[in-house]
Amino acid sequence: MTGQSTPENPLPCNGSLADGDREVMGSVGTVINLTVHGIGRPERELDPGEGDTWVSVAQFEQVLDAVVGREDVRVTFDDSNSSDLEIALPRLLERGLKAEFFVLAGLLGRPGRLTADGVRTLIKSGMRVGSHGWAHRDWRRIDNEQAVEELTDAHRTLTELTGRQVSRVAIPFGSYDRHVLRRLRRAGVTRAFTSDGGRARRGTWLQPRTSLVRHLDESWTRGVLRPPSAMLMARKLAGRAVKRVRG
Repeated sequence: MTGQSTPENPLPCNGSLADGDREVMGSVGTVINLTVHGIGRPERELDPGEGDTWVSVAQFEQVLDAVVGREDVRVTFDDSNSSDLEIALPRLLERGLKAEFFVLAGLLGRPGRLTADGVRTLIKSGMRVGSHGWAHRDWRRIDNEQAVEELTDAHRTLTELTGRQVSRVAIPFGSYDRHVLRRLRRAGVTRAFTSDGGRARRGTWLQPRTSLVRHLDESWTRGVLRPPSAMLMARKLAGRAVKRVRG
């Protein structure tokens, strides 16, 4: 039916605050998207700064225990680290939790990364798989040839691998501007996740997320999960608006 928006088929967006990710001043109708990057002992050499979002098994379990039963919390994973399968999956299943894993299609099978069989196991276990692109590039700094890899080849590879249409993405490094968003829409992306932090409006096309960080503790988790202040939400919204219109 034309003229209606659904989570999978949002209405076209001109990048304005109103139809990008406008939020009510409170927690009603919003969700918290959490992002996990790596857990436990890394099985590969980390890139500079990557360790800042790497957490211990105990920290990961503490966060999962805090979100059990929370319908306003979604758990996502970036970078297709092997810990997604070896550490995260069994702990998610133990708690009856679902998650979405954003996979780097061009890095499958590399040391410390998920394999094709690992991705299939995630799907068979009831998890969802999306795209994190091809080679973990900054999408604000890619040329047209690289864009084909990141937004066409990656989606095709993951769709063939999972047997399910892959059209949702997590933007690498949370780096986007109006040109990136336009490119994503032209590529048929049905939902785009960022690293902007804060709550997201349910069903909107652009979804901010909050990354787990190395120093997290129970206080950090409580702070992330509690209803935000009006001032904090206003700052988050202003920051996202700037990103959507910058060149």
